[in-house]
Amino acid sequence: MLNRRELVKLVGALPLLATTSASARGPQPSPIPVSDHFDGERFHNPDDTPAKGLRDLLRWQWSGERTEWPDGYPSPFALDRPPARVDAGMRVVLVGHSSFFIQGGGLNILIDPVWSERASPVAFAGPRRRNVPGIAFDDLPAIDVVLVSHNHYDHLDRATLVRLQERDAPLFVTPLGNDRVIHGRARDMRIVTADWGDTVELGSGVSVRLEPARHWSTRGPGTRNRALWCAFTLLVVGRTLYYAGDTGFGDGDQFRQAAANAGRIDLALLPIGAYAPRWFMKDQHINPEEAVRAFQLLGARQALGCHWGTFQLTDEGVAQPAQDLAAALQARDIPPGSFVAARPGQVWTSA
Repeated sequence: MLNRRELVKLVGALPLLATTSASARGPQPSPIPVSDHFDGERFHNPDDTPAKGLRDLLRWQWSGERTEWPDGYPSPFALDRPPARVDAGMRVVLVGHSSFFIQGGGLNILIDPVWSERASPVAFAGPRRRNVPGIAFDDLPAIDVVLVSHNHYDHLDRATLVRLQERDAPLFVTPLGNDRVIHGRARDMRIVTADWGDTVELGSGVSVRLEPARHWSTRGPGTRNRALWCAFTLLVVGRTLYYAGDTGFGDGDQFRQAAANAGRIDLALLPIGAYAPRWFMKDQHINPEEAVRAFQLLGARQALGCHWGTFQLTDEGVAQPAQDLAAALQARDIPPGSFVAARPGQVWTSA
């Protein structure tokens, strides 16, 4: 029988469990054409590798190799108080983990917003914030658009989406099938779902293209891969931003493809955390060395590293991703200022 500590640890790992019962019937997505990544019932990566199962999860969780994080890992940056609007150029702020606030073209855009205390299906356990959001929720100006890359709890936080809906009623853009998850809490949300390769016009000369990513989805038993996952390429009045979402590296083709589609990428937002142990995480999360390779394949002018330092999802220490990123940049003779391990409240701007 599991003791309380082991049970809490296991619950905390549930957002990363890569399989559920194949016979379970969860919520069905809207009618979607069969494609190289949808078989009529579930989504998949075109060159899918075998999913990890419960035995793999238990092997990992009971390995005893997890580095404990401190109770707090505060950002060195003060809480940002963004302007109401940005018309010229682009302004990007890391809120925390993989949540970003982007301003440009007169629009205010959030990506994967999470203001909740835990990234978990339950309030009493699961990954807990180790730093406050880089922008206080009440300091957010009116939000026009929310982009949600996939439905894992550290990216799709329904409590935050409901708060945004009640306050601002923004447009939500998300991959196919995720409307079922989001609508579960607020039926009157304006939601646009799209497939890889689709472009959604957001207004004021701003658009977003959904790009492939190597990942998976679930919200609980019976829902595995019934909703799609993606990366985003955001075009903001002459500026291009690429957000990788969560992804494995594979052969790197998703990054080559995004670069070819974009032509030029001014800023890449790339995950650098949640990669250990490698035998379990390799197919779903890139590590810092792979993030640097992705940065080069994208041909991006600048990169910010995210998906680290806020929620402990895996075994590496809280500061290890930043250290590994610095080593990977040095090994490839890339100036460290070109790819920064971002912290909550940190601001990037372009003229």
